Amino acid sequence: MRSALALARRGLGRVWPNPAVGCVIVAGAERDARVLGRGWTQAGGRPHAETEALARAGTSAKAATAYVTLEPCAHHGRTPPCADALIAAGVARVVVGVADRNPRTAGRGVAALRAAKIDVIENVLAREAEELNAGFFMRLAQGRPLVTLKLATSLDGRIATASGESRWITGERSRARAHLMRAEQDAILIGAGTAIADDPLLTCRLPGMEHRSPIPVVVDGGRRVPESAKLFRTARERKTILATRAPDAAGKKSLAALAAAGVEIMELPEDTPGHVDLAAMLRALGDRGLTRVMVEGGGGMGTALLRRGLVDRIAWFRAPILLGNDGVPAVAGLELAKLAEAPGFERTGVETLGDDLLETYRKRA
Repeated sequence: MRSALALARRGLGRVWPNPAVGCVIVAGAERDARVLGRGWTQAGGRPHAETEALARAGTSAKAATAYVTLEPCAHHGRTPPCADALIAAGVARVVVGVADRNPRTAGRGVAALRAAKIDVIENVLAREAEELNAGFFMRLAQGRPLVTLKLATSLDGRIATASGESRWITGERSRARAHLMRAEQDAILIGAGTAIADDPLLTCRLPGMEHRSPIPVVVDGGRRVPESAKLFRTARERKTILATRAPDAAGKKSLAALAAAGVEIMELPEDTPGHVDLAAMLRALGDRGLTRVMVEGGGGMGTALLRRGLVDRIAWFRAPILLGNDGVPAVAGLELAKLAEAPGFERTGVETLGDDLLETYRKRA
């Protein structure tokens, strides 16, 4: 199952709106198992992992064991159900990581396998399998993608000096790790301040993984980002979304020019004057099939999402330097009156990256 989970990760950022699934088909007892076929969900969500693994195993899949990170699908879509494919291949046993919560499957895949007299073992490494597809499950449950806030700071939580200098606080290994995280996201989100100050492209710059760059989303309720921004100028080459409020007469002309340049305009209601409703923005991204979004940039957008309880994961890179109280904080004022109102997270991991640390957190239930 750990091998199947590793295979599934290859699909992150590429398979939305589908889940990222891995499958390993083996023959023999576990200690002496021989791998017959491996597969993972392909770009665009199809073919599915089970189909890929069965194709590699061929007729040797008969009487074999299939390890699948997510319950095999039981519904007819663009491809036949994976549960039917496993039955037709004659596998003897299926080991499942976690149940599918998609109403079209939700237990029906396992039921079909058992009805065909196939031995099914459920919930093997279930916590890891659920975390792998937390974005897929989030979209099913709440209609929005999983939101990860990525921060790169000094030890005292500063993202820049008092003069605004921030390049580079963290080291080369941390930056490479952050680009790998980009490659596993469906979209990367920044606010207008970061778009104006940095004029970024938000690509994955790891050698050989440039094609894994996520969709950039710019949140700009006040329409402050110029039409000349790099993200807008490259929108025909790479899907780019501008999340903004409904324009006035003057703003319509500017938005029309951006749309003509290939930018997808997402008009949203306001929650405060001049600022888009961030919950509505995330639901709109969910409607487009996105399941995983990473927030980068300055402290404004991350703080706004934290205030509204819309941050699900934090990836915090810390460099062994101190910038002091006059440095720019990673998180601005949360306007808390009581400790009980503070957003709560549990630490899920610590990783050493040269002299830096990467701490990962999950929102407390």
